[in-house]
Amino acid sequence: MTTFSDLQLAEPLLRALNEEGYTTPTPIQAGAIPHLLAGRDLLGLAQTGTGKTAAFALPILHRLLTHHGRANPKGARALVLAPTRELASQIDESFKAYARHMRLSHAVIFGGVGQGRQVEAMRRGVDVLVAAPGRLLDLMGQGHVDLSGLEVLVLDEADRMLDMGFVRDIRRIVAELPRDRQTLLFSATMPKSISDLAHGLLRDPATVQVTPPSSTVDRIRQAVMFVDTENKRDTLKLLVDSPKVERAVVFTLMKHEANKVAAFLNDHGIVAEAIHGNKSQGARERAMAGFRSGAVKVLVATDIAARGIDVDDVTHVFNYDLPNVPESYVHRIGRTARAGREGWAVSLCDAEQRAWLRDIEKTIAKKIPVVVEHPYHSETASNSTLRPPVLGGGGGRGRGGGGGGRPQQRQGGGGHRGGGGGARRVA
Repeated sequence: MTTFSDLQLAEPLLRALNEEGYTTPTPIQAGAIPHLLAGRDLLGLAQTGTGKTAAFALPILHRLLTHHGRANPKGARALVLAPTRELASQIDESFKAYARHMRLSHAVIFGGVGQGRQVEAMRRGVDVLVAAPGRLLDLMGQGHVDLSGLEVLVLDEADRMLDMGFVRDIRRIVAELPRDRQTLLFSATMPKSISDLAHGLLRDPATVQVTPPSSTVDRIRQAVMFVDTENKRDTLKLLVDSPKVERAVVFTLMKHEANKVAAFLNDHGIVAEAIHGNKSQGARERAMAGFRSGAVKVLVATDIAARGIDVDDVTHVFNYDLPNVPESYVHRIGRTARAGREGWAVSLCDAEQRAWLRDIEKTIAKKIPVVVEHPYHSETASNSTLRPPVLGGGGGRGRGGGGGGRPQQRQGGGGHRGGGGGARRVA
């Protein structure tokens, strides 16, 4: 079995990893780190939750320790581009944790806040800069950031950055970077757009692929519950009130709905916070801090805001609304069952979202078990005659609806009151 010591990382990094309780690298780390320590470009295909941040952060920090040098004023030695400010902040925190026994200057740049502190942080230059593309390009245009001396470039969640329309910003940023650099590109999927981007950026890259989307989905116990729209909040409360739901993420389509759902849960004694693009950066960071500490049990999020939710012990994901883009379903449910753990994903499907459910099932090539035995089951929403699911005697390992009924995409979570075995055993 490979250990971090086997990877020949610098001693200060091994000490930090040991203090974090990490001894065995994940597959993406074991596969990527040797190539990166050798200076090769890399194409990494991996879902969130596989440990990919450490897969690039540790080799970068090793390089900074062993290749002595200083960043130019307004410059950086390593740049990590991330699609959202939450993810950028998370990556910056990871670098700080792994570099606790070395001197590291670092900065994080994103929009939604004033630029003054970011400009000041870059004035003398930093070892590691983590940035969202839009604000970084803005500061480069103003002359506050100069990346002409960059040594390493990382594009994290490249597929999501392209989905969000950042491809032109990325190409404009790359045009200002030195050609003689090490480049890493990480993506959960490999559509033609990512293949084209990788071909233009990477030189003779090593390719490391782990946990394709289908196996990620297979590792998560899923269920769908057909519910009329007006009963969704009560159904969600029934589910998240279960003691088996330790930490949950709830997804809504709209920002205003996220606020309403969070307020409803709080009114019923369940501590919840909403996180979306209309929240200030301070409010989002406070919500995430409470969620990580366990003070907040439920985080209610929209798709874009959720990209920075990088918390290993999320036990359940609830789709209050199904996503209208099937690929988003895979990204959503990937918030649970991280780092080898198991997790539950439960979807609440109303009549208007049946077509989205069918699209999701086609995308994941899997039928989602249906939970019928709960107080809010809707025949109108199900639009079919469902035979009752077979529920085994095991609580947490139950199938949450067995194979009965038409597979639908909602992942099962756990309720514990009224509704019989169906909702009870989903958790």
